[in-house]
Amino acid sequence: MKPRVSIIMGSTSDLKIMEKAALFFDEIEIPFEMNALSAHRTPEAVEDFTKNAEKRGLQVIIAGAGMAAHLPGVIAASTNLPVIGVPINATLDGMDALLAIVQMPPGIPVATVGINNALNAAILAAQMLAVEDENIRAKLKIYKSGLKQKIEKANTELQALKYRFKTN
Repeated sequence: MKPRVSIIMGSTSDLKIMEKAALFFDEIEIPFEMNALSAHRTPEAVEDFTKNAEKRGLQVIIAGAGMAAHLPGVIAASTNLPVIGVPINATLDGMDALLAIVQMPPGIPVATVGINNALNAAILAAQMLAVEDENIRAKLKIYKSGLKQKIEKANTELQALKYRFKTN
């Protein structure tokens, strides 16, 4: 099994956020890899990774980083693969990471999801793969149908709650 998506984090302290992407890929059966690479502490390893990512068959890269949050941009600068940035709340409520990832210069785009939202990054990566993969497209349909059912069930449960002035 060869990975189609790579999940990269600046350090393993980001794992509790980034594993949400891994769990989603397990659920819809998309092969992926996970690595800890730092734009600042292991720049040579990041460069080696990006130069070989496409040759290894990767199709999408998800990169999570907090604080200075250069990792997604550094990766995007060295590959033509789509890169999805996950800003991680390490300081300043994650706003520093969000701004560092979303403010890329022209020609070096990084798709960016909400702070700590690795799940949305995984869903976006799956949607990118689904453009040419009917199997993934079908699994995404089932996943999103499940989201709808979850909200419908929650709404039904809300209707059962009783308050003195509640009208529905």
